[in-house]
Amino acid sequence: MEIRALGSQGFEVGAEGLGLMGMSAHYGATDETESLATIDRALELGVTLLDTAEGYGPFRNEQLLGRALAGRREAALVATKTGIEFTDDGAFLGHNGSPEYIRRSADRSLRHLGTDHIDLYYLHRVDPGVPVEESVGALAELVAAGKVRHIGLCEVAPSTIARAHAVHPLTAVQTEYSLFERGIEHDGVLDTLRDLGIGLVAYSPLGRGFLSGAITTPDDFAADDFRRTDPRFQGGNFHRNLAVVEQVRRLAAEKRVTPSQLALAWTIRQGAVPIPGTKRRRYLEENVAATDVTITDADLAAIDAVAPHGIASGDRYAPELMTSLNG
Repeated sequence: MEIRALGSQGFEVGAEGLGLMGMSAHYGATDETESLATIDRALELGVTLLDTAEGYGPFRNEQLLGRALAGRREAALVATKTGIEFTDDGAFLGHNGSPEYIRRSADRSLRHLGTDHIDLYYLHRVDPGVPVEESVGALAELVAAGKVRHIGLCEVAPSTIARAHAVHPLTAVQTEYSLFERGIEHDGVLDTLRDLGIGLVAYSPLGRGFLSGAITTPDDFAADDFRRTDPRFQGGNFHRNLAVVEQVRRLAAEKRVTPSQLALAWTIRQGAVPIPGTKRRRYLEENVAATDVTITDADLAAIDAVAPHGIASGDRYAPELMTSLNG
């Protein structure tokens, strides 16, 4: 797999990473044996960036990754996140971007991961009650202490990115970006990242699985799959979005690739490092093959015609989660 610079701070990663959240939370039943095998296969295929967070589980996902990397920590670049507070027992307490909590949660993540450093440490969400400069200052202290190598933010507005970057250089910003969600191309985020030399990590690059073409009805989701509450998977929104997926499927068939591969290759062509989440080897292998797909200018034009900005019906999250985004 191609190795590319993520941002301008000397951090290099495989062109596609792996999101681990679904291995422990939010997407129905889990299978640790298959999850560990999927992480093994990802490393074999050249994936280097493995993305987790203390909130996935909570804690279970970091602990899973710690077990996967036991005895071979150098085999991967570990990204995890802070800023959403949990007690040590896993009780959710809300957003907390205070320096005290960031320091405490970093030490806890290091224990759960079984490592002495985090390669990329994100502020998972900006705490509206704490100036971002204070939160980033705490992240910078962790870099100085050797506990963290690089820092980033998740789901942030252009002005927040600029304020944070002035305190300590950001290596990456993680945000939702896909053929279904192209808002950062129009709200100033993408321009700000390019101007400041900050890398873009794209989560949900397959539209939470919609762009895989495998979802035909939300009734197939498990009872505890959070997509049952996602506006884009509900009612008329679902059927309108499915029509878009059918157009993406047509373009993929013409190119002799799968819809997932087309969507991921497009994201890579846009300069992002996508971190599609999967908990099964067969989907991982399909996704990684997207790094070998070439997206031509003609392909870009055809994709823009069927999946322009704003094409998806419905908000990105349920209302209570939309309020957590720093817009």
